Amino acid sequence: MSDSSAVRRDKKGGGPEPEKRTSLPTFYRQVVAELRKVVWPTQEQLVTYFFVVMIFVIVMIGIVSALDLGFGKLAFAIFTGGSDT
Repeated sequence: MSDSSAVRRDKKGGGPEPEKRTSLPTFYRQVVAELRKVVWPTQEQLVTYFFVVMIFVIVMIGIVSALDLGFGKLAFAIFTGGSDT
């Protein structure tokens, strides 16, 4: 394995300085500043996204349910010898 200069520092202080921890108020100010940069969706976009996600979830539920039913019937047929009585 090769040692990376970013990971391994010289014992004589030749490597990069470790970053100082950010104080809680500074962190909070940075979070608020980043949230101000976010482009929030309009109500119309939000409703559209909601319906798209709900339709996708319903379709996926249908697919998974059909596969579950099919595999269940197949397993039942295999383990009971194929007789329906």
